[in-house]
Amino acid sequence: MRQIEVSRTLVLDVPRQARAFFEALVADNLDLGRPDEIKLIFGRRIRKDTPGSFATKVVTRGVEVAVNVFYKHSRIKQYLKEGRALRIETVVNSPTDLGCQRRLANLHQLQAKARAANRRLLTIQRVGQGCAIETALLAQISQPSLQEGQRTGALRFGDPRVMALAGALAILLNTVVGFTNRSLRAQVSGLLGGAYSSAQVTYDLRRLRLKGLTRRIEHSNRYVLTAEGVRVVVFYTKLYNRLLGPLLAADRPPAPPDLRDALRVIDRRVDTYVQHARMGIAA
Repeated sequence: MRQIEVSRTLVLDVPRQARAFFEALVADNLDLGRPDEIKLIFGRRIRKDTPGSFATKVVTRGVEVAVNVFYKHSRIKQYLKEGRALRIETVVNSPTDLGCQRRLANLHQLQAKARAANRRLLTIQRVGQGCAIETALLAQISQPSLQEGQRTGALRFGDPRVMALAGALAILLNTVVGFTNRSLRAQVSGLLGGAYSSAQVTYDLRRLRLKGLTRRIEHSNRYVLTAEGVRVVVFYTKLYNRLLGPLLAADRPPAPPDLRDALRVIDRRVDTYVQHARMGIAA
């Protein structure tokens, strides 16, 4: 075998919704869902001496957009076909990239691994869509609680360490292959821009587990996010980076002038209400 291609096509009922869905997927691949560690997609380990290039590229030709994920000699291409079908194509140019031999007898194994890569990509991209969480779950994770007879600390939205923890888990998208104490510590340290001790990561892993956001894989030192854990870390990260950040900076460039004008009108209205209520701060 020199090359095989395994594809999957998801047809949506309404072309307009298909376009909106694909545009959302592209946006997620540019930041939150961008698979910086391609091993999560292809299910293969990548070391410093691993040959080849590993990257994600978004290519635009006219009005057509394609997302390409490269791994060694192979790649996954994703695009919108005929305006209503989401198509994923995994092209394996060297079977050894996925740990298979080249003989035709291994075709079934190679196809299975390529389909698994397609499935992982869909799993990762689906995480970012519809990640809102209900009030009960938000209360459970954002407040101290008693879990399994143990007092568990809160994972408060906005806390720098919690946001770095959520961001690291969202970037790694560990629902696919899991993570270790060591790998999580490295990612959180990078996002915090400072020290993140082994005691801190152990404490955080404990409260993630007791809150029901992670579970440990049996007979290993790896952890995986639960379904609720995936939704929580993506919700925290999207809300912080996609909504609150831009809104808090919307009163100055590069926010559009009409938005800045609208915010000034709101500020004046609020000031008027404060003055009428005699709640202004005395000079």
